[in-house]
Amino acid sequence: MEPQPLYALELDGSEPLTPTLVKAVGALCDRTEDRGGHPVVAVHVTGAPDNGWAESLDVMLVTKWERVLRRLERLPVATVAVARGDCGGTALEAFLAADVRVAAPDTRLLLPRDATATWPGMAGYRLVRLAGVARIRKALLFGRPVQAAEALALGVVDEVTDDPAAAVSAVSELAGGLSGKEVAIRRQLMFDAATTGFEDALGAHLAACDRALRQGPGPEVAAS
Repeated sequence: MEPQPLYALELDGSEPLTPTLVKAVGALCDRTEDRGGHPVVAVHVTGAPDNGWAESLDVMLVTKWERVLRRLERLPVATVAVARGDCGGTALEAFLAADVRVAAPDTRLLLPRDATATWPGMAGYRLVRLAGVARIRKALLFGRPVQAAEALALGVVDEVTDDPAAAVSAVSELAGGLSGKEVAIRRQLMFDAATTGFEDALGAHLAACDRALRQGPGPEVAAS
């Protein structure tokens, strides 16, 4: 398969959460949704905030950030995130929202903390969904760093590599020829499978099967 075109975003978790950052992620989502074809979104993240980073925040800004992250997580394209070094705050949250998560060997995932506790944002929710409560408990409650190798063993990271660019290219090739809209449907079915009973899930899966059958075979299948 031919590699798919990339839309890229760099995000520094040591920088404060601002309306400008929310707009930048939203603009990336706009470009991706408006473009034809089958692009891949690559998010490069690094950096973790210092203590007291949340003092300038308000709940309205945090709400907007969580909403735009959810939009990133549900884009009708494949998404890959690449982490290096310490990765916390907005960097960690964006990293966990990707379909495929790649880390450099020196990566440490950090839930930021202040004088009272760790930050209670949706990064904790995503970590529990990926790794389970027991295996991520110390990171969530006490802010213990999760090293790259541990994150790989927990399923939080898909690959640890010295060559993240090659990993991004591999994801681009893997997604070659796939419909972004169909990928988004499969992703949602996957999310729902963790919390939905069989009988309730059956209707959604049958609807997706019917949609696939109505579309007919793709170009390569039809030509074979």
